[in-house]
Amino acid sequence: MATTWDNDAMDELARGAGITGAVVEAAERIADQVRADAPVDTEDYKNSIRVTVKQQRRSVALVESTDPKALVIEAKTGVMARAAKKSARSR
Repeated sequence: MATTWDNDAMDELARGAGITGAVVEAAERIADQVRADAPVDTEDYKNSIRVTVKQQRRSVALVESTDPKALVIEAKTGVMARAAKKSARSR
């Protein structure tokens, strides 16, 4: 017996409130870790860490920084990459 997927229904489920909430919760944990580990000079970087949500075929949460020095800080310290890896290991 063949199984068929209802792709529209799966896409709707992946954009639903429950999935979006879980994705945002995971991103907030990563953002909290980034803030805790962020190098402190002026606290601009630490205070600029935020979580945003994008709706594509599924809900996607992004941890990002609006500090103009964010790319340099990440290149030198890897603070966001380490926080994401730590979060993945702790699941």
